[in-house]
Amino acid sequence: MMGRTLFIDPGRCIGCQACVSGCRECDSHRGKSMIHLDYTDEGRSVASQPTVCMHCEDPVAPCAEVCPAEAILITPDGVVHEADPTRCIGCANCVNACPFGVPKIDLEAKLQLKCNMCYDRTELGLAPMCATVCPTGALFYGTLEELQADRPGVAVSNWFAFGDVGITTGAAMVVPDGRDSRPVPGGLPLVSVNGRDVPGAGATRAAAEQSGGAVA
Repeated sequence: MMGRTLFIDPGRCIGCQACVSGCRECDSHRGKSMIHLDYTDEGRSVASQPTVCMHCEDPVAPCAEVCPAEAILITPDGVVHEADPTRCIGCANCVNACPFGVPKIDLEAKLQLKCNMCYDRTELGLAPMCATVCPTGALFYGTLEELQADRPGVAVSNWFAFGDVGITTGAAMVVPDGRDSRPVPGGLPLVSVNGRDVPGAGATRAAAEQSGGAVA
């Protein structure tokens, strides 16, 4: 886990889309939001959850590993950046490789776009736009110690399981108490909705994006 990073707390998300609007103000992709806001039990509950780049650490960024143009930079602080527009060929390998379904392809520009943790802000010590504008703290930027001081007893995980494959990430997820010793299944948090555990709707979205190979 990175020192200062994003913590996603789906139990606090109210689906207000402030993060989506704030993300559009990021200078690296102004006008386009890189946040996926998933409704985890759509039609039966208002439960929702933001999905951002998790900045995979082990294995290191599958999106970067499969890029034939070496367009995706990983900086020493662990941030996995969006594609360099001078190198990206719009092949969508990264879309298919990302287990979280995060990267998007601008079909017109033939360019990959994704969350880069507002690097123009975070490298200066500022919080990403999404965490800055979130009214409930569903997106928290800081160290684990700062999160624990703000929310005593909080449990987090940066370990996700996809079948037999485990991935550790630079960003982390707040999980129900007692689940921090086990991987989050499918890369999506288990949210308690009406007394039952429900995985994020991003599973369907990710599958659709991967089968299509590109996202408009």
